[in-house]
Amino acid sequence: MATSRRSFLRCALVGYAAAATGIKQATAQNIPSYAKGSRKPARVDYQRIATEEAWAPPEMFKMYQDLIENGALTDPGFVSMWARFLRNTQLRNQLQDIGEKRIRDMDAAGIDKMVLSLTSPGVQVFDAPTARSLAASTNDQLAEAIKRHPNRFAGLAAVAPQDPKAAAQEMERGIRKLGLNGVIINSHTNGEYLDDPKYWEIFEAAEALDAAIYLHPQTPPPNMAMPYLARGFERAILGFTHELSLHVLGLITSGVFDRFPRLKIVIGHGGEALPYMLYRIDYMYENARYPFMKKVRKLPSEYMKENFFVTTSGLPWAPAIMLAISVLGIDRVMYAMDYPYQYVPEEVTMTDNFPLSDGEKKKLFQLNAERVFKL
Repeated sequence: MATSRRSFLRCALVGYAAAATGIKQATAQNIPSYAKGSRKPARVDYQRIATEEAWAPPEMFKMYQDLIENGALTDPGFVSMWARFLRNTQLRNQLQDIGEKRIRDMDAAGIDKMVLSLTSPGVQVFDAPTARSLAASTNDQLAEAIKRHPNRFAGLAAVAPQDPKAAAQEMERGIRKLGLNGVIINSHTNGEYLDDPKYWEIFEAAEALDAAIYLHPQTPPPNMAMPYLARGFERAILGFTHELSLHVLGLITSGVFDRFPRLKIVIGHGGEALPYMLYRIDYMYENARYPFMKKVRKLPSEYMKENFFVTTSGLPWAPAIMLAISVLGIDRVMYAMDYPYQYVPEEVTMTDNFPLSDGEKKKLFQLNAERVFKL
């Protein structure tokens, strides 16, 4: 596998140069035919708050480019994703705009406010000093953008898990000094997951601040990435779901929520298929748990219903989201678009048309986000 990975990294820039257009931007023409809605948003009696909306400063793009060109990071998933993204001028422009252009896109879709977070993998691919510095500078930039547009933007603080103590301190600075509304952590850090107790200082700080952590996926780490890369599945089509659901179940079964019972975790994409799987997860955890696995105090499904919130990012499809609502409850599901990776104004009206009461729609679009992120 190591040889294959090295070969992949050597050819990545050449291979992706041929794909200079990068990711395919979603349009009305490529929305699945069974899930289309009206392009023009209807007037409604609730605010539409989108809760997983990405941004990035231009200097981070340069730092990513350097990592790829210098071969300094032997993570084939990162190379696969960002060798493509860096060549997509439209995507880069959308990510770095946290001003008027983004607001025009919001208006076209009928979105009243975005909760902005540093795009995956954020600062988590750098050495600890670089990651600490970049997290602080991006949080400062984000706070300034929110000051310029306080009615349109809120934001989540980036932290560097590479240094858990510094991450806890930056979380506190971001929330208490800069006025940010929670924390973004882009899943694994150099292949390590937050169920390792060395990272639990981060959870301690989040619980003390009553701050929600938005846990966003990454491409699978190097020791599991190659089968996904070989099939083109490493990103949102499948890899993200597998990677983050692994992380979530690791948190649950490691005892994180027994140690931090008030901890709040937000996950996107309809819950990364976990609501659909909860019965089987409970059954297997109770009846086929390996001897080395910790026995936690509750069923996995109980932690999902008590410590987790899910968003609709990238998944404006009624059957999937209605399932999440039926399993977790309407108070634990929030609207998100996944801008700019999935900017399709029709998705807003598709979500408006979910078979929910007016009061439930207000929770989905507005009230839950206001409560979780203290907007």
